[in-house]
Amino acid sequence: MRTTVTLDPDVEQLLHERMAAHGISFKQALNDAVRDSSTPRADYVFETPTFDLGEFKIDVTKANQIAGELEDEEIMRKWREGK
Repeated sequence: MRTTVTLDPDVEQLLHERMAAHGISFKQALNDAVRDSSTPRADYVFETPTFDLGEFKIDVTKANQIAGELEDEEIMRKWREGK
């Protein structure tokens, strides 16, 4: 596929350095760079931070029941108002 790409000067320099280091064409250097950027790095591990939130302030064993009752009350309020 042929396309026109406008490169920032620093990116162009990186490609020229890759070309010189590996003895490859501009096309090959660009294709390799794009492929390299889409390959997951083995040395990078994403970790989600976790936090201790302490003890529950309320009893959550019936949270779904309470949420359902609140939703039912809201539905009835809207029905009474004609919404």
